[in-house]
Amino acid sequence: YAGKDIAMLLPNCFLRMGATAVLLTNRRLDRWRAKYELKQLVRNHKAANDQAFHCVMQKEDDEKKKGLLVARDILEVGGQVLKDHITTLGPLVLPISEQIHFFSALVLRKGKSKPYIPDFKQAFEHVCVLACSKVVLDKIQKNLELTEEYMEASKMTLHKFGNTSSSSVWYELAYLEAKGRIKKGDRVWQISFGSGFKCNSVVWVALRNARKNENNPWIDCIGEYPKVV
Repeated sequence: YAGKDIAMLLPNCFLRMGATAVLLTNRRLDRWRAKYELKQLVRNHKAANDQAFHCVMQKEDDEKKKGLLVARDILEVGGQVLKDHITTLGPLVLPISEQIHFFSALVLRKGKSKPYIPDFKQAFEHVCVLACSKVVLDKIQKNLELTEEYMEASKMTLHKFGNTSSSSVWYELAYLEAKGRIKKGDRVWQISFGSGFKCNSVVWVALRNARKNENNPWIDCIGEYPKVV
């Protein structure tokens, strides 16, 4: 964006370039070479709501220059979409005992009492959250009651690569692989969000232990992480 609108200049400051490519197949003969198996894909899109639609959008300024506008209420909108998304995802991944606890609390909830947050640590060994900003990562960590270990890949990716939008969840998975933490049978939750407003989740199961890969973007510096940020 080359205009003068301050609200539209902000994305120039916090967005960086990033790219990933993933090869998917449904051929059973290729299973022996696959690293992960796709178990769930969940998407919540709130474009029908005007507030959600306008909180992140491309538009023209007064000088007809196109740019990305990020509204001040984006955290409020994102929080609501995340709650709806968790309600959709929970029954698909949580153990039965945690599902019963969650829905019982949902039915019996009174007034403005704090909602029960499912323990997603029972469903996943690893979590990759879109690395958009430290404030957002801290809020998600607090709301989902995730430990520092679960958030490490997201925070270190933000530290090294900045906000690369949706590609950041793949840099995070590469971090976990470079650390040798991915073991056969591990469940990985990748969650991202963006304009729309939308929230997406992908759940993978590792088909083998992580192997050293010379093309891993962390290969030359993984020994320096984690860092205090």
